[in-house]
Amino acid sequence: MQDAMVIEGAVCSAAPNMHVAQQMPLTFLRAGERAQVIKVRGKDDVRHHLENLGFVAGAPVSVVSEHGGDLIVEVKGAQVALDRSAAQKIIAA
Repeated sequence: MQDAMVIEGAVCSAAPNMHVAQQMPLTFLRAGERAQVIKVRGKDDVRHHLENLGFVAGAPVSVVSEHGGDLIVEVKGAQVALDRSAAQKIIAA
């Protein structure tokens, strides 16, 4: 086993060939694309409603279809229709 050395104050960065996922609202995804929920923004009542539908940090989400900015997405095995304003509150990567 090799010895590991800890360097205080070291800064880690991604290797040039590694892909770092960019955080974006669900409205940026197209049909067939998958992502993972990072956070839900908005007022308490809206955020709570979206979290009750399954949009919680770490949940995988995929876009089933998109029409004029409105989405049908699959989250936790259920398909949910979201208007553009609701979809913009869900941040995914």
